[in-house]
Amino acid sequence: MSPLPRRSHADDLLSFIRDSPSPYHAVASAARRLEKAGFRELHGTQDWTGATGGAFVARGGALMAWYVPEDAAAHTPFRIIGAHTDSPNLRIKPVPDTGSAGWRQIAVEVYGGVPLNTWLDRDLGISGRLTLRGPDGGVASRLVRIDEPLARVPQLAIHLDRTVNDGLALDRQRHLSPLWALGAPEEGALLRRVAAAAEVDRDDVLGWDLMLHDVQPPGYLGADREFVVSARLDNLVSVHAGVTALVGAATGAEEPSYIPVLAAFDHEEVGSGSDTGAQGPLLERVLGRSVTARGGGAEDWSRALFGAFCVSADMTHAVHPNYAERHDPGHCPLPNGGPTVKVNVNQRYATDGTGMAVFTAACERAGVPWQSFVSNNAMPCGTSIGPLTAARLGVATVDVGVPGLSMHSARELCGADDPGALAAVLGAFVTSG
Repeated sequence: MSPLPRRSHADDLLSFIRDSPSPYHAVASAARRLEKAGFRELHGTQDWTGATGGAFVARGGALMAWYVPEDAAAHTPFRIIGAHTDSPNLRIKPVPDTGSAGWRQIAVEVYGGVPLNTWLDRDLGISGRLTLRGPDGGVASRLVRIDEPLARVPQLAIHLDRTVNDGLALDRQRHLSPLWALGAPEEGALLRRVAAAAEVDRDDVLGWDLMLHDVQPPGYLGADREFVVSARLDNLVSVHAGVTALVGAATGAEEPSYIPVLAAFDHEEVGSGSDTGAQGPLLERVLGRSVTARGGGAEDWSRALFGAFCVSADMTHAVHPNYAERHDPGHCPLPNGGPTVKVNVNQRYATDGTGMAVFTAACERAGVPWQSFVSNNAMPCGTSIGPLTAARLGVATVDVGVPGLSMHSARELCGADDPGALAAVLGAFVTSG
């Protein structure tokens, strides 16, 4: 892929991120792109018998999508792209209205590994979903998004904390309640504001999953605009690349020889232990039903898994110029150097030599360079959905990612060419070889 198409991919990525302030919005954004390419949504209560072509299942903040060629046998192996839709942020508590000293504030809870200082003095909106009273006693969901500077977590002035540059002098957990208005706390005020934005009656709101997001739009940075800067690069870069690869496989001139799959999980940043996380049964059930929908049985299911392979795509660390000693000196990925294979012999990543070979062969077919990452021996290693998927399904897996800086920050950075390069490699992975 030439630099020009890669930059076009980056432009499209920025649009995708703008449309996806929460995991629920990310699923909706991906679903719209899949539907435009001819994929159809299936529901768990439907009969999937005979289903071929492109299909997807959306459940909360997770999306499972796949493409079945017309003549695919029931035992055709899967080629799985794993990613996740969630990012560390501040989530709104069930009783959100609080305040102090004449300010109205929002009660929040820290979600995932958040560098708390990066959320100070940023203009914050609210996004997520409302669960509403539905017809016949049921419930329905409505996405909501207030994409304007509604709230802010103000930094304490240096005049009142002379030690602030010596480290995290304040207990950030105690001082994170964003302010959003003047006056005493008023019960129900925030939910009335959110319900109005969603154009629903507050009395019909039975539950909610709401979070704060930075309203500053994503963009380019650098002397030659060679970097992308945005919230939620971890891991919407991979979700977007996976959607691009899956659509390419479904609409290409040649039918893929595998069943391409995109598994975009939720809750990876807090351990993936939910019905929509990588430790949950969603992917296994969807893949199993796709086999039985084509008339397959237990033997076909086992054959499809034994021949399957998964690329778990998540952001990884570029070498930090101010903290190079924190990195392994022989493994220093840089932005725009290509996707990075992540290795940890203690299986915090699932990569082995075979997985590395499969992925690097896909890089060669796509004409994309690649890099490698391993943690410094003196530093603990993070993890991803790769080991969870490998353990649950017994599927060979390789962990990869686009290298970036400021991971988990309210605003992250990666190379502008790398997202398109990742999409090209994932496209080569799901279609051939």
